[in-house]
Amino acid sequence: MADMSASASLAMTHLVPLAKEFDEDKVTPGVLGFIVFAVMALAVWGLMKSMNRHMGRVNFAEADDKAADGAVPDTGKSTA
Repeated sequence: MADMSASASLAMTHLVPLAKEFDEDKVTPGVLGFIVFAVMALAVWGLMKSMNRHMGRVNFAEADDKAADGAVPDTGKSTA
């Protein structure tokens, strides 16, 4: 356990001077921010492609007069 804390403190002493090189008033998203943005962009693209495919399958034609008069019985099944 003591060996683990010694290596952790040694790593911190080497990382602190590297952190001082950066401007403390400047915040950047970094690589993680880019990866998150890219994954979200791909997800939106996939969702839009799927929506276009589903909207292409929708029948927008008006119902016949027979169906509007109630001649076709309702079976209770959903078309969605």
